[in-house]
Amino acid sequence: MSAVLDQPATDDPFAGLNAEQRAAVEHDVGADNVRPLLVVAGAGSGKTNTLAHRVARLIGAGADPQRILLLTFSRRAAGEMGQRASGVLQRLLGKGGTQAQVTLPWAGTFHAIGARLLRQYAGRIGLDESFTIHDRGDSEDLMGLVRHEIGLSNTEKRFPLKGTCLSIYSRVVNSREPLASVLQSTFPWCSEWEEQLKRLFGAYVDAKQEQNVLDYDDLLLFWAEMAADPELGLEIGALFDHVLVDEYQDTNRLQASIITGMKPDGKGVMVVGDDAQSIYAFRGATVRNILDFPKQFTQPATLITLERNYRSTQTILDASNAVIAASRERHAKTLWTDKPSSLKPQLVLIPDEAQQARWVCNRILEHREAGIALKSQAVLFRAASHSAALELELMRRNIPFVKFGGLKFLEAAHIKDVLAVLRFAQNPNGRMAGFRVAQLIPGIGPATATRLLDAVGEATDPAAAVEGFAAPGKSQDDWAAFSALYRRLRTPGVRWPADIELVKAWYLPHLERMYDDAQVRAADVEQLTQLAGGHATRESFLAEITLDPPEATSDRAGPPLLDDDYLILSTIHSSKGQEWKSVHVLNVVDGCIPSDMSTGNQDDIEEERRLLYVAMTRAREHLQLVLPHRFFIKQQAAMGDRHVYAARTRFITPAMLKHFEETTWLDADSQQLRKPVPESVRMLVRERARNAWK
Repeated sequence: MSAVLDQPATDDPFAGLNAEQRAAVEHDVGADNVRPLLVVAGAGSGKTNTLAHRVARLIGAGADPQRILLLTFSRRAAGEMGQRASGVLQRLLGKGGTQAQVTLPWAGTFHAIGARLLRQYAGRIGLDESFTIHDRGDSEDLMGLVRHEIGLSNTEKRFPLKGTCLSIYSRVVNSREPLASVLQSTFPWCSEWEEQLKRLFGAYVDAKQEQNVLDYDDLLLFWAEMAADPELGLEIGALFDHVLVDEYQDTNRLQASIITGMKPDGKGVMVVGDDAQSIYAFRGATVRNILDFPKQFTQPATLITLERNYRSTQTILDASNAVIAASRERHAKTLWTDKPSSLKPQLVLIPDEAQQARWVCNRILEHREAGIALKSQAVLFRAASHSAALELELMRRNIPFVKFGGLKFLEAAHIKDVLAVLRFAQNPNGRMAGFRVAQLIPGIGPATATRLLDAVGEATDPAAAVEGFAAPGKSQDDWAAFSALYRRLRTPGVRWPADIELVKAWYLPHLERMYDDAQVRAADVEQLTQLAGGHATRESFLAEITLDPPEATSDRAGPPLLDDDYLILSTIHSSKGQEWKSVHVLNVVDGCIPSDMSTGNQDDIEEERRLLYVAMTRAREHLQLVLPHRFFIKQQAAMGDRHVYAARTRFITPAMLKHFEETTWLDADSQQLRKPVPESVRMLVRERARNAWK
């Protein structure tokens, strides 16, 4: 697209931006050397809007959309960015301009863009371009198979299970740390198995290569290796004039090395993020990427901070600012807003978890009567198990709710079945897919499935091998139907998405046979079929559905979703990027926030502080932090149950209490609440106690 700045515009499309947002949007526009830019965007500061305006501004100044690489953490975010940029560009062009629909062909997640580049450069890096991609479940299964084949399932002492092995492998790849360091810091009980794990991971890599499959980690690892090559890295970097990265605080070392490898001078690189919201270390993300970004390139980066918040009231921001200001290291910022309020966030001390559940339900219903819909209210918690008592109370009171963190779409057995058929047709060497497919047929077990895969692997014509395979007698009719299907799927010229229609027609009778809730599962298969229609080829569909699957299956659409209104329950991790008028945070006590499992070192504790900050900054008008004083712990029958007492989270210090309204409830249903004893009185009592021993 040619430069359009000389077109008459009807208004200023950037008039709605504040000064800092506009500075980020205008940064080095039109310059020969676009210096690296870090935008530290505080919670609710309009970072997505800023990034979309930046894209439109670049295109409006003559940048080629085909040479803009936009990396996001979901395909949905990439699509939204394109839509917003289109709207801005249309206003920039004015009525006299042409249509300004922005198509960003290189917008997507790190993994999706990595998969595309690997196919493009497959021949030059020793890959077969017909590779298929394993999802997490398939990767675990392959790790388990290799684990068994090399004899690690028969050890006398406890050897890590396949899921743990894959987690260790993934952590090593993404953190770029030695195996010994990862074991010591994150999996200390596995440290004695270091040599065996090295052997397992080597065999796992060999198995992937033999089967022409990649896992999620390979998509980043291979891309990073290409970027690190002096010749290939610069060649890939030269494909793009601008590289923009959203949510940079959530990147791992591998992803950061991709950016620096492609653009060692940082020219055209812009990253947006908030170090105060870096909460995914358990996935390998590191806050160091955003903290150290200004010094990562051969030329220094420009730093712009977005501090104006468009979400929360000033009282909520005052409390949130106080919590995060205690961080050991951060990009300094103080969020502010023009939304005044006399309502301070509440610190609610309540006797125990049962009373906490009742109190929260009472407040939710009060808010609903005051005009705040249930959908505009959320209850957040550190771990999914923390909401158990609340869920029971909500059901007892017939308050509908949805809990984020249900069954993932690709984890559902029936979805894995359908995708396995397509993957086995796409890549006959993929043993995990073939192993699953063969056993869908009645009468075929693991031993027969293994013989089939051996035959297919040795054949020059996989479809002929399937047709000629001697299936057990009782499986003959079903095997004939599958053989015919496989031949059709392997025949060139079948137009996509006719492939998945053929698979659906073959699979639905098996679905009826295998599952009592076949009707619900069939709705998922239909959803999968509809999604397939949005892709040009089977290859692209299999890659995209693996890299960016729908959130959940139909089995989560139970009775609560039939209601026109429902409460949101969510872990704090799943709440990131969301906002609600009213937010309740459960169990704001030491041992829960921070989790007693995440206090091993100072870095872990700092991430827990950021987690509380993320929870607090989800609230727009009402914020309630609930502190149950007593927890009941189930013991073995001989020992009996016991209770423990909890203290307020260490992240809210006495000096911060001025930003909160403290209340102590003797009973969740009582209309009477007890105001806390003033700090001056508490100090006086402690002073008298000390003086008694002088």
